[in-house]
Amino acid sequence: MGLPDNSGLNLFEKHKKGKKNLITDVKGVKVGHVTIQKENINTCVTVVFPHEGNLFLDKVMAASAVLNGFGKSVGLLQIEELGTIETPIVMTNTLSVGTATTALTKYMLKHNEDIGITTGTVNCLVTECNDGRLNDIRGLHVTEDDVLTALNSPSERFEEGAVGSGTGMCCLGFKGGIGSSSRLVDVDGKEYTVGALVMSNFGSSGNLIIGGDQIGRRIKGQTKKDEGSIIIIIGTDIPLSERQLKRLAKRSAIALGRTGSYMGNGSGDVAIAFTTANRLPHYSSKDIIETKMFFDDNIDKVFEASIEAVEESIISSLYHANTTVGFMGKEVKGLREYL
Repeated sequence: MGLPDNSGLNLFEKHKKGKKNLITDVKGVKVGHVTIQKENINTCVTVVFPHEGNLFLDKVMAASAVLNGFGKSVGLLQIEELGTIETPIVMTNTLSVGTATTALTKYMLKHNEDIGITTGTVNCLVTECNDGRLNDIRGLHVTEDDVLTALNSPSERFEEGAVGSGTGMCCLGFKGGIGSSSRLVDVDGKEYTVGALVMSNFGSSGNLIIGGDQIGRRIKGQTKKDEGSIIIIIGTDIPLSERQLKRLAKRSAIALGRTGSYMGNGSGDVAIAFTTANRLPHYSSKDIIETKMFFDDNIDKVFEASIEAVEESIISSLYHANTTVGFMGKEVKGLREYL
């Protein structure tokens, strides 16, 4: 997926795309959606699974970067302290974070009978954006069953655009939503992958930039200040430390700038990066655990690939999102109507 070759949208690309051009080009990574789309309601859940096994027992090394902290995500504090992810990553709307956290907790308890009994609790990771423009967000329409359905529906292939948690999102004056892309990186003669998935809900109309072209200025429409947020997930199979993953996550801001964001006051912009190459066991009989890391002097090509993947993911979320009529009859046009 990502941007099709016939989209007519040209981005600056130095690295080759992955086979599917999705975050799931990183081996083991999967995505699940549940979508609610009916009168006044456009919302629901998207889940990213960093690997196919039990994440609580076999954690992935990770980091997060809060680019602008106008957000209500759950679980970032422990990632900052310990540098690991131990649950699937759930994305939903702002007022459904509580419901999603409860459902994810129940899912983790079901699959890990030791949690809260013979070991500690679990750090659920739930992220959010405000879809209240197109969704009756006060109606709290996302249920625990919706979240559990997404948690039980992992797939290597998934839709982009106005689906899952992106169903009601708006971006840069157009319909936003879920977008994904991937890039290949040669490391010591071996091919590795950097993939990205975004939930786009940020930006001021008129500011959209695609491949350096300020296309937003040529499209007349309703004005809206830069607010609303974006969640950026970066996954890779390259061995990186949590410090290096944070450096990767921080550089998502470059991709945001390339597409027209200035990270406004009311925009909650959060990036999370993980690697499947470094796993941390929940239990160990050894005091010392060995991990691998990249040689910093050579890491620039990983940064480049990550920025490219995030940038295309954002534009792809716009390209694949259809015009949507939502809460109180508000309509937000899809980008393809102007191409």
